[in-house]
Amino acid sequence: MPVDPLIASLPDDPAERVESLRSTIRELNRQYYELDAPTVPDSTWDALMAELRRIEGDHPHLQAPDSPTQLVGGAPSTAFAEVEHAVPMMSLDNAMDFVELKEWGSRTARRLADLGRDDDVRYVCELKIDGLAVSIRYEGGRFVRAATRGNGRVGEDVTAQVATIAAVPDVLEPDGGLAVPDVLEARGEIYLPLSAFEALKARTESENEALSAAGRRTKPVPVNPRNAGAGSLRQKDPEVTRSRGLDWWCYQMGLIEGVDAPLSHSSALGLMASYGLPVNPETRAFDTLDEVYEFCGHWLEHRHDLPYEIDGIVVKVDALDLQLALGTTSKAPRWAVAYKLPPEERTTKLRDIQVSIGRTGKATPFAVLEPVFVGGSTVGLATLHNEDQVAAKDVRPGDTVIVRKAGDVIPEVVGPVLSERPADSQPWTFPTECPSCGSPLVRLPGEARHSCLNSRCPQQQVARIEHFGSRGAMDIDGLGEQQIAAFIQLGLLSDVADVYSLDYDRILELRGYQQTSVNNLRAAIEASKERPLSRLLVGLNIAHLGGAGAEALAAGMGSLDAIMTASEADLAAVDGVGPVIAASVRAFFDDPENRKVVDRLVAAGVNTRGPERSVLPQTLVGKSVVVTGTLSSMGREEAEAAIKARGGKSPGSVSKRTTAVVVGEDPGTSKLTKANDLGIPVIDEAAFERLLETGELP
Repeated sequence: MPVDPLIASLPDDPAERVESLRSTIRELNRQYYELDAPTVPDSTWDALMAELRRIEGDHPHLQAPDSPTQLVGGAPSTAFAEVEHAVPMMSLDNAMDFVELKEWGSRTARRLADLGRDDDVRYVCELKIDGLAVSIRYEGGRFVRAATRGNGRVGEDVTAQVATIAAVPDVLEPDGGLAVPDVLEARGEIYLPLSAFEALKARTESENEALSAAGRRTKPVPVNPRNAGAGSLRQKDPEVTRSRGLDWWCYQMGLIEGVDAPLSHSSALGLMASYGLPVNPETRAFDTLDEVYEFCGHWLEHRHDLPYEIDGIVVKVDALDLQLALGTTSKAPRWAVAYKLPPEERTTKLRDIQVSIGRTGKATPFAVLEPVFVGGSTVGLATLHNEDQVAAKDVRPGDTVIVRKAGDVIPEVVGPVLSERPADSQPWTFPTECPSCGSPLVRLPGEARHSCLNSRCPQQQVARIEHFGSRGAMDIDGLGEQQIAAFIQLGLLSDVADVYSLDYDRILELRGYQQTSVNNLRAAIEASKERPLSRLLVGLNIAHLGGAGAEALAAGMGSLDAIMTASEADLAAVDGVGPVIAASVRAFFDDPENRKVVDRLVAAGVNTRGPERSVLPQTLVGKSVVVTGTLSSMGREEAEAAIKARGGKSPGSVSKRTTAVVVGEDPGTSKLTKANDLGIPVIDEAAFERLLETGELP
């Protein structure tokens, strides 16, 4: 793994190296904990702390009580009143990989054996939510105060802000006649759900477009849920905090008075849940370390199934008397560890900023990076969105930049590491000419994007044909960007209709093509002629027309000919279409050049018939049914088709309009969680079959 640039720049002498590390980490702590504006990813901070611990371990005379290795978090912000915690909020030691996790497990097992308690130990595993730690205090069952962790002893008073969070009850409501404690302090993580983060990001970008059009200074766009959540909590105006949609999970009982204290961590979590406090449903208790490791491995693979971000798994010894016996170091308990999932942010060099041209002519800047492993894959390119985003982030060729990638999300450059910026660095300026055809790049008034207006631009041709053959359209395997570019250069392709008249003999002469690969391409192109009409409509690249609108048009109009000859009003009258799509479809087919291409596609034999009207009872009209997991009697697409054949809708996500969620084997956790949060019925396969037949839920 490459050495982090900050570590590579440290002096060699151990004493000088330690002082440089401590100074750097203290400043990074200030940026992270006090300003909510970190300048490096977590992985860099972890690497610096690991290096500091290593040197202090190798050179005990260099250890110091004020070293960051001996302290918790950062100083509380001066923007809020200070709150002293009744019980200190300690941080956790980290296990950066499975080797370190198993080392912690072995040490803990040895210590428990020395105590004679290794035969009855249980462990509790919790998801490590990527948010902001808080302690929330109830007196006589009423919410009275909330404070951030701060430095572990003193935090910030955020009572007014936390009071706006819906998940934090004003009054404890115990189940089953439980007595209300005189005092209860619940520790937990306040976080910004992914849906709320995306909404905040979209809202900020929309506001920035208006500000930019008016010539005013734009706002910083939120870069990740953790920082956006922390910033939302620390708003001086609680109503701003309320608008952000923050949430909360409890993970620890800090203090309880007036009732019998629980004897284990798991029973403490259960007691807090009984009082109406939110405890994460993915928390599990295990009897063996092997089960703990299996749980961690599961979430390493499924971290993106959740509607919030996690950065690890916290493992705790369950029994509170064992926790007391195992004790703590100066800053962290020995009875717990945080297994950190691989980082989704890394630093790397930004080699260049280039511009790509899409199928509509949109010019999108992107970063050419020194390849870096982040978010489970090696990243060499990352989007920069548009000119305004490049200016707002102020990233420049030659910068060391923070790159973020979460799961399958397109990698993104978060921002520069300003301390690493070259002295001769200059701001990047958007090019004035298309890199593909040399035509002017135009930015229309009120728009954030630049466009190449030359419809014969080679890169637009490649992108349009690639879109036509993509999985969501005609699904032609073997017709990728490189192949299309080569075919265009040879004069074999100029538009999507040419796909069906390729000269396979000439293709066979190309380097890298054998008879088998040519036969496979021919077969894939022939098979595409049978794709549903909706897929053809998507492939035509009609503005504003996506998959759902194309399905609605194909079903509502019945044929391509009917769509091409329908009036704008008739198109708009189709359920699921509306005036914007109707106007775009009508304009597309009114263009003579588009009609010539479509006529050639029809002559080539593509399917132009819409789906046959279902003769099945329309039991699901007005209903929306989401399917998650694997059903035993039918595949996912078959299930969705069965819903639509009965007049229903089968979207890919859960919303307030969802009628029911059908659950098979290995369902998506995020869909189940959202269904439970919204109170939407969750049904099994047998109930689904009854729903199809009768339209009624059990």
